[in-house]
Amino acid sequence: MGRRWLVVGAIALVAGVLVWLMFIALPRRYGATAAKAVSAAPANAPAPPAGRKIKARLFYVAEDGTRLTGVEREIAYGEGTVAQANEIVAAQIAPVAEPFVSAVPPGTTLRALFISDRGDAYVDFSRDMIAAHPGGSTTELLTVYTIVNALTENLPAVHAVQLLVDGKEVDTIAGHVDLRRPLEKNLTWIQ
Repeated sequence: MGRRWLVVGAIALVAGVLVWLMFIALPRRYGATAAKAVSAAPANAPAPPAGRKIKARLFYVAEDGTRLTGVEREIAYGEGTVAQANEIVAAQIAPVAEPFVSAVPPGTTLRALFISDRGDAYVDFSRDMIAAHPGGSTTELLTVYTIVNALTENLPAVHAVQLLVDGKEVDTIAGHVDLRRPLEKNLTWIQ
């Protein structure tokens, strides 16, 4: 009977250490900021002037279907880096009219966006990012670098981007691009 309690106690201790690592030690070590969800604006932040716009470089599938093309567009202004990142991603995943073709699967929505103290952006998308993705290595690369390049090109404070789905890290969207770490800007995919 005493041995059984010793095993149960050891399991509880290991579980406690794992919880501490996941929610306290590792987030501090990797510089994650505390819940800066972009959908919620700070209570004391002044509202930006109605209709204020900025120019941003967004990315769409080029005519040949194998590269991205950069397009300068006016998007809503966001007060601060996190709010502006939210506006950039919202504009990037919004449906577009011809001749543009989005590399982001239709129906994909932005759930949250966080930026670490090191300049890593964590962008959380709805399940549609995977479920509606057509597949293929080139298509997946274009999808990933549409988001990575849109944030790193337009926001000097963002150095790398990690895509999340439904609040969780994913290995890949369609089996070809490793998404287990933040990715830096890659302009080789730009026409």
